[in-house]
This record gives sequence, C-alpha cells and structure tokens, in this order.
Amino acid sequence: MGEAIFAVLARVHHEILLFAVVGLAIGGIDDFIIDMVFLCRRLWRKLIIYSRHRRMTTATLPVSPRPGRIAIFIPAWQEADVIGPMLDNALGQWGDQDYRIFVGVYPNDRATLDILAPLAAGNDRLILCINERDGPTTKADCLNVAWRAMLREEERTGVRFKAIALHDAEDVVHRDEILLFDLMTDRFQLVQLPVLPLRGHGGWWSRAIANHYCDEFSESHGKFLTVREAMGASMPSAGVACAFERQILERLVNPATGGPFDPESLTEDYEVGLRIGNMGGRGIFVRMRDRDGQLVATKEYFPDNLKGAVRQKARWMVGISLAGWDRMGWHGGPAEWWMRMRDRTAALSAFILFTAYLALLLWGVLLVGSLFTAFPVPNPTPTVEALLWINFGFMIWRMAMRAIFAGLAYGWAFGLGAIPRTLIANIIAMMAARRAVFLYLRSLVGRPLTWDKTQHRFPDLDSPA
Repeated sequence: MGEAIFAVLARVHHEILLFAVVGLAIGGIDDFIIDMVFLCRRLWRKLIIYSRHRRMTTATLPVSPRPGRIAIFIPAWQEADVIGPMLDNALGQWGDQDYRIFVGVYPNDRATLDILAPLAAGNDRLILCINERDGPTTKADCLNVAWRAMLREEERTGVRFKAIALHDAEDVVHRDEILLFDLMTDRFQLVQLPVLPLRGHGGWWSRAIANHYCDEFSESHGKFLTVREAMGASMPSAGVACAFERQILERLVNPATGGPFDPESLTEDYEVGLRIGNMGGRGIFVRMRDRDGQLVATKEYFPDNLKGAVRQKARWMVGISLAGWDRMGWHGGPAEWWMRMRDRTAALSAFILFTAYLALLLWGVLLVGSLFTAFPVPNPTPTVEALLWINFGFMIWRMAMRAIFAGLAYGWAFGLGAIPRTLIANIIAMMAARRAVFLYLRSLVGRPLTWDKTQHRFPDLDSPA
C-alpha cells in the first residue's frame, strides 16, 4: 500500500517538476536576453558615446527654451502621518521654482485635512483639492480631482501648466527634478526618473522585507526600463517621480470621469504610460547625476511587513498582470508585444515558482519515503535533468545580476544580501499572486476595486542615517 502511494506521488512529482522546469527555463531565457541587450547597450554607450561626449549632469543641463509651470499631483488618503513633513521637504527642496502642488484629499479624512489646511493657507504654491465623495475611492479618482482643480487654477491665473508630475505622500523628492521635467517635456510626452526605496529598519525580518524592494527597484530602474526605452517600447509610469506633457495628458481626458486617469484602474499610472505610447507619444527614462554626483531620484519607504508587501504587490498584479490583458490589449510591434507580455506574466511566474517549490517538497517526501520502504527515489528523465542544469545556471546568473545592481545602488555588502533575500521576494510574490487572483475574480462579478493602500512613513531627514 505504501509503495502504491509513493508511486502516485512520484508520478505527480514528475508532472509538476516538468511544468516547473519548462516554465523556469522560458523565463530564464527571457531575462537573459534582456541582460544581453542591456550589456550591449551599456558597452556601446561607454565606448562610443561617452568617449566623445561628457556625461551631462543637472549642473551642466541647459534651461528649457520654453520654460513653463509644473503641476505636481499628490493623492492623499489617510496620510496624516507623512503628508506634513513630505510637503515641508518638497517646498524646501524646490524653493521658488515655477510649480504648484495639488493635494487630493477626502472630506471624511479629518486627520489629513487638519494637517493640510494650515499649510495651504500659508503658501500659495500648495492647493488643496477636496473630493466630492467620501474616501477611499481609487487613486485615479483622487488624481482626477487634482486635474479639475488644476483647470480652475489655470482659469483663475491665466497661466497654463506645461507638465503634470506625480508624487506620493511619502516621497522624498530631489531638488533638481523640476528642472529636468521642464526641459525634458519639451521633447518627450512622458519623463520617468528612478525610484530608490529607502533601506529598512527594525528587526531582521522587517529589514529583509523592506530591502527586497531595494533589490527589485535597483535592477528594474537600473536595467529593465533603460532596455525598454532603447527598444522603442512604451514607457510605463511608476506613479511617482514622473511627469506628463500637458497636451498629451489632456487628450486622455474622459468627460465621464472628469480627468485623464481611469477610476476603475488600480494601476492608472502604468496604464497612462501605455496609452501615451499608443497615441504615438514618446517616453524617456532619465538617469542623471546632480552637481554632487548623486542620482536625481525619488526615495521612499516601502512596506516592511508581510501583510503590507503582499497587499501592495497584489494591487500591482491585479492592474498590470491580470486586468492588463483586457484593459490595454496589444498595440505596436514585436518589441512592444514582448514588453507587455513580460508585464503580464507576473502572476503566472509566481505560480511557476510555487510549482517549483512544491516539486522540491515532494522530492523531499519521496526521499524520506525511500528510507522506510523499498520504493526508490525516481531519477529525472534526461530532458528534465538537462532543464534542471540549465535552470541552475540561469539561477546563478540571476542572483549575480541582482546582487550587482543592488550593490551599485546601495553598496556591495547590501548587494550580497540580495541573494538570500530572493527567497523572501519569491514568498511575497506567491502570496501576492494568490490575493491578486481573488481580487480580480471579485471584480469580474461586480465588486468594485478600491484604494487598497498601505501604511506610509517618512524618514527623519535630520538624522545622520
């Protein structure tokens, strides 16, 4: 009887293992091609372009020949803990540059309103935009409220805004981004700057969860977006540290929703970037240093607990990986199709990871069973064995690439820590995929998606750390 059970388990293990190794091999090849494109581009720029021209910094950046006023939209729902210091820092960093900050709030969020009211009363660069409805709605709906407030401000002052930038209520902004947005929106309809997550604090588990965002963003915003831009594919907006040229955003306005952002979407920023590409607009990802040699980027804390990380990544998966198939469709040529396919396989990739871990668990059960029965541990077929070795090589390569990019952004000791943090990233991805599927299925039967936000915090900028 025992041997019969183990025989069934062995068969199940073989099928699951075959699915996992094939899926991992396809994903490994896909990632490897991206890496090769990046390395070739990096070598070309280093040997050809930068051998002839000095790298430009914001200190040597020319001013825009057509300067204009920049609108900054900040959606805020239950952000009383962070919105005050965030705005103090932003106003201090940007000084007397030509901009206005529009903060979208809700009438039933008294704590956030109590923080913002005195700030807005004492600064004409800060404009409060109160939603007509109680919150939370969606982030896109809150951004549309800011859009309508911007139109009223234009009518009041007679000054038309040149570009609209997006930030979150916990962002640590850079002093030179207004200058960059002003110049780059002369030529591009979407400008995206890097996002650098701040390192985690507290216990090792909290640090590991927060720091896995550092690993992922350092690779995504250090490599993948540059490859995406180089291939001519549409540039997805990250929702922070990005700016849209005013005219192109106006073309996206839906009279039914009163703004360019779709309130039914949980990833309105990502979708706007793709829609701009569909209309022929050009996006650019800008990695530039300031006069001190620091990267012009937005910094912020990401969730440092398992629940918050799963909720955040599930929201991204619902909007990009699941709803993206029917909401955004397929446009452009092969490069665009490839990039959109990569965007939309996040949930599937998490499922493949789950099957790989399940196959490992079943192999352990079979190994233990072989010690107490006459049933031997089955050997993999030659095809599966070859795929296992290929995937092992891809795994070593992937870990090395992540460690290198994390090390370049945060230091080499931190980069080495990215290797064991890969396991935590995988666990979060699998749990987020499960939650995302349930949320998406609920939306299909008529339950509206709402702002599933996470708790934010703002760093102590006076601290030496």
